[in-house]
Amino acid sequence: MTIKAVAAPKIAREPRKFTVEEYFAMADAGILKSQEKVELIEGEILIMPPTGPHHSWGVSRYIRIFMSQATDRFCLLTQSTVRLGEDFAPEPDMALLKYREDEYYSAHATPEDILLMVEVADSLAAYDRDVKAHLYGRAGIPETWVLNLPGDCIERFMQPGPDGYGEHTVLRRGERVSPVSLSDLELDVNDLLPPMPDTQT
Repeated sequence: MTIKAVAAPKIAREPRKFTVEEYFAMADAGILKSQEKVELIEGEILIMPPTGPHHSWGVSRYIRIFMSQATDRFCLLTQSTVRLGEDFAPEPDMALLKYREDEYYSAHATPEDILLMVEVADSLAAYDRDVKAHLYGRAGIPETWVLNLPGDCIERFMQPGPDGYGEHTVLRRGERVSPVSLSDLELDVNDLLPPMPDTQT
């Protein structure tokens, strides 16, 4: 007698979550290679997508703008790991940190050190805006900017709390903005957005 094969039922299983200590230990042991682009988000090790030219432009542009203002007011961290909880160690595109003479040589930055978080969002704009930004809010980061390249705007998040940020505003060309922790640093939104296409004929 021939019995018709049936598909195996899907079994819901919880993924094995990792702590920050385990995540760093895997990196130290070489399980996570130095060239791998990963980050720990709510206990899960996620692969970061490759960056395109628009994303690279955003990071480079913001480095240039903020480096000209840094001096001894703040430290600038770019595309490096920050420890934001027991299971949260992301790699933001940029973070402005409270100034320290050792420039965080001795330890990763923690939420108490961070003045402003910046994510450059291209293909993952919705994820950075709707998920990752609010995880930063839950971690107590006072402010996060998402440079929304497809939307040609900056999405600004403030008022962190247990459910994420309580305030979300959209900044567009022609406006000016100052980070809440650096109120004397006023920036032109035009300078923070990509160059406009050449409309000359």
